[in-house]
Amino acid sequence: MEDYVAELIQEIKNLDLENEDINKVAEAFAHVDKKKEGSVDIDSLGDLLDEVGKPLPGFKIRQMLPTLSLKTSGRVNVLEFGSIYHDQVKKDIASSFRKTIDAAEGVVSKTGASSWSTHTYSLEEREAFADWINTRLKDDPDCKNLLPITVDDESLFEKVSDGILLCKLINLSQPETIDERAINKTKLSVYRKQENLNLAINSASAIGCTVVNIGAQDLLESRQHLILGLLWQIIRMGLFANIDLALNPNLKALLMDGEELADLDKLGPEKLLLRWMNYHLARAGYSKTVANFGKDISDSHAYLNLLAQIQPADLSPPLSAFFVAGDDLSRAEAMLKNADRLGCRAFVTARDVANGHDKLNMAFVANLFNNHPSLEPPSDDENDEVIEETGDERTYRNWMNSLGVQPRVNRLYGDLIDGNVLLQLEDIVKPGIVNWERVNRAPFPRIGAMMKRIENCNYAVDLGKELKYSLIGIAGNDIYDQNRTLTLALVWQIMRGYTTKVLTDLGGNTQIRDAEIVDWVNQTLASGGKTSKISSFKDSSIASSQAILDVIDVLVPDSIDYSVVLSDPSDYEDKLQNAKYALAMGRKIGARIYATPEHVVNVDMKMVLTIFACLMGRGMERT
Repeated sequence: MEDYVAELIQEIKNLDLENEDINKVAEAFAHVDKKKEGSVDIDSLGDLLDEVGKPLPGFKIRQMLPTLSLKTSGRVNVLEFGSIYHDQVKKDIASSFRKTIDAAEGVVSKTGASSWSTHTYSLEEREAFADWINTRLKDDPDCKNLLPITVDDESLFEKVSDGILLCKLINLSQPETIDERAINKTKLSVYRKQENLNLAINSASAIGCTVVNIGAQDLLESRQHLILGLLWQIIRMGLFANIDLALNPNLKALLMDGEELADLDKLGPEKLLLRWMNYHLARAGYSKTVANFGKDISDSHAYLNLLAQIQPADLSPPLSAFFVAGDDLSRAEAMLKNADRLGCRAFVTARDVANGHDKLNMAFVANLFNNHPSLEPPSDDENDEVIEETGDERTYRNWMNSLGVQPRVNRLYGDLIDGNVLLQLEDIVKPGIVNWERVNRAPFPRIGAMMKRIENCNYAVDLGKELKYSLIGIAGNDIYDQNRTLTLALVWQIMRGYTTKVLTDLGGNTQIRDAEIVDWVNQTLASGGKTSKISSFKDSSIASSQAILDVIDVLVPDSIDYSVVLSDPSDYEDKLQNAKYALAMGRKIGARIYATPEHVVNVDMKMVLTIFACLMGRGMERT
């Protein structure tokens, strides 16, 4: 073995590592590579990291895999592992350095249950989010005993741990996402709190928040960094809801010379927000362009000009864009007094502005936009058609974003044209199926960019066929050309594969047929003494939500309050009320349901399938 270690040392001696670390890497690799093959299966990466004293949890290793450039797919050699170890050492050094300056920058470090697990969170974000919740929920009677939250201590983490505030905040960001009848508001035992947290997490997922590796237990235990991360996503969702061309046609005023609506639509909410800010700054005669929510606004001059430009015409005395002060901090304080007069002093303190806190400044600007957009309605000749997103398209996009795909999907078709998101999804459905060495990554070269993107799309289609999807007549160029019908055909089958993944895994990797899910539904209903049943996912009786509610009540006995369920509803609105309650209760018992109430009432066969598949998976996990 010593000879093999010496051989390995020669292979990695040129890495930027101390001799002690080179020896450690070689010895660890030799210990795992007992057959001396020169490479080990990628599944052994965790063992290698353990051997060198750099253990990582499984989800972090899975996140790392797509970023690795491996000579042989599925295998890692000693040089590649040495590079991984080198990266981990650099991260440790950076972490150690951060601890020496955290106190000065308002960052709190917390050690997790494992000795290697240390997380930090921002005091500024904790205070900003607590203040936002206090302001937005102060009149909600269900929150009376929880508010106000003290902003200068850790009360926030305790107050959200029963799930009520999270559910309420989700409904503020995306109205009627959660049916109020599903929230446990009294007799809050640990179990009932956990139900609320399940409801909040799964509902956040349904509206497109990334909730990978977040569970109810994490929130019950007040894992600060996870709570702040989830809160930010929910708040951001609400702040950005109206920064959408389809919902806010006045955004057409932001078009530049030579641009078409499609160019504006490509920007996404953050860039549209910067475009809006610069539009008003230009009208105010401000000479600089703001390119970020950090250093470009830290002197408050841009903010002072923006506030003066968007103020109501009848504000008296009017706001001035000019303020002479000796430093950025005092100028920021004066600016915030102006913002307060517009009712928009939220998210940032003077120090957050002067320090250029990107996230909180972006929230501050989004709040300004929502309250004082100051955009003229488009004239008739500018009134180009904007294609509004359908319910199905929104559901697919929310599902993708909830899984943490990068970059975030803002436009379903336009953001899929390089194939990368599709490949990430396929790799989630079947881990390891994607050979990431084959994948072309952004930024793409100016010459040949189209072909690079189409190559990725072709690869995604090929992998779809390997996954046994029906993709007759679909090619990579159809995805690149944003063919809606053919793109949705692939996306739907990936979503079905994801939704039934639990069933497939429990069934010995055998593909689950629709008829098997229908049979399970009816057997479950019969076993619980329920009279409802379905003949297929097109059964018109599904529109009443009775079968869904009954399945949930069998899985978790007495969970459904039938006194709030409308029996045999005839009109659309009554059916919709039942569907809202049914989906909320499904999420409450732990089912990751993405479908909407409209999908249920309209008996959308595909989305109805996903609902029952999620419930079936939850039922199989419980037995």
